[in-house]
Amino acid sequence: MKHIAFLYLIISALFFTSCGDSEQAVPKPPSYLRIEMPEHSYAWYEPDCPYRFKLSEAYQVRDVRDPDGALTCHKDISLGKLNGVMHFSYIKMQEPLAAYVNFSNDKVDEHQIKATAIRDKQIIRPEARVYGTFFELQGDVASPFQFYLTDSTENFASGVVYFNSVPNYDSLKPSLDYLKEDLEELLNSFEWKK
Repeated sequence: MKHIAFLYLIISALFFTSCGDSEQAVPKPPSYLRIEMPEHSYAWYEPDCPYRFKLSEAYQVRDVRDPDGALTCHKDISLGKLNGVMHFSYIKMQEPLAAYVNFSNDKVDEHQIKATAIRDKQIIRPEARVYGTFFELQGDVASPFQFYLTDSTENFASGVVYFNSVPNYDSLKPSLDYLKEDLEELLNSFEWKK
């Protein structure tokens, strides 16, 4: 009996010492690929339309045609390495300004379900007759940036950004920060042609 108790004591000691201070594996958080983006550089984009603005040289503009095949002043701007697109629309106003502003605001409001925050910045440049609002939508939203610009009497332009990926705010944050700088340059340089 003493031998069995002694054997039991040795086995128990081995069992408890083997489970002691060993390092436990901790799962690593998910990681995302880093995109190397070029330095910001801009050039004037001046289509045969009533507007012009500075656009990042990393992006490419694609013309949009109407159903009859004629060129329009709507543009799709490919965001290059960011793997996204900005749909830029232009309208010669035929309704009161409030109708266009309300429509743009309603499009932003559609994202309230997924957005953790919606920040807006007013654009007021009376010397250039440029007025509008820039919206930054945070969270896992389909469109992280939207804006509209107007001269308040005749012309109305708007832009909506989409990425070709599942919206994941954390993984897109570096790309969003890069793009935001380019969008601010576009908005600050935007002019109506006379």
